[in-house]
Amino acid sequence: MQQILYFFIRNKNFLLFLLLFLVSVGLTINSHSYHKTQFVSSANFLSGGIFSAKSSVTDYFDLKEQNQKLSEENKRLREMLQNSNSTSLRDSMSFRNDFSVMEAKVINNNFSKTKNQLTINKGSNDSIAIDMGVISPQGIVGIVSHLSKNYASVQSVLNTNSQVVAKFKKSNHFGTLVWDGAKPNVVQLKEIPRIAQIAIGDTIVTDGKSTIFPPNILIGTVESFKIDEAKDYYDINVTLFTDMTSVKHIYVISNNYAEEIKQLENEAADVEE
Repeated sequence: MQQILYFFIRNKNFLLFLLLFLVSVGLTINSHSYHKTQFVSSANFLSGGIFSAKSSVTDYFDLKEQNQKLSEENKRLREMLQNSNSTSLRDSMSFRNDFSVMEAKVINNNFSKTKNQLTINKGSNDSIAIDMGVISPQGIVGIVSHLSKNYASVQSVLNTNSQVVAKFKKSNHFGTLVWDGAKPNVVQLKEIPRIAQIAIGDTIVTDGKSTIFPPNILIGTVESFKIDEAKDYYDINVTLFTDMTSVKHIYVISNNYAEEIKQLENEAADVEE
């Protein structure tokens, strides 16, 4: 203990300088958006490399489970093709024209915090951009929030800042999907009016009103619900289809007309003001 005290006494000037330097760097990053963006990108690059190496090791021990999931997905897709009619085939072609899909892999995943993020092994070099939607073979996962050249951070649906427009598949009543931070497999659907007919087990899907997710991407099923008498809206718990504690293979969705849509909406908003 005495040696430690002597160390701090001998190096007090250097340690004070180091502390002030770190404080100044932190203040600079937080007060300037450019520096903050560069810092986040650099952090993504460094952490991405570490997570990628870790993922390579864990993937080896997880091959059997992941192969089983991919096999189930292939089976489901084959069944969809066999059961599809000409109308659904035209709808599929329309979906492919409006959206592009890129395969990627989760190399790090948080689900025990309140602001959970995932890291994926694709970045700006792979045409990934902020605000692209991310889904698994089972349903939604989150939205791209930060980028480096080779990696991207995804704001998980298990993030208390997350908001996704969602609807009932059977009725098209829509609301906002959020997370209360409690369970990693249950999210909440808000703003569904009292007139909506709801039952346990109803399927919830994306609404498609934003440029992030196409319509009818699976989200989950109604686990429970009650009326908020003060607001005359339902409080609904939704069990996710995607197991967010073990998600590995994902798809990043890009709206090919996102910029055109946003520009048009901004122009319309400017006219109204």
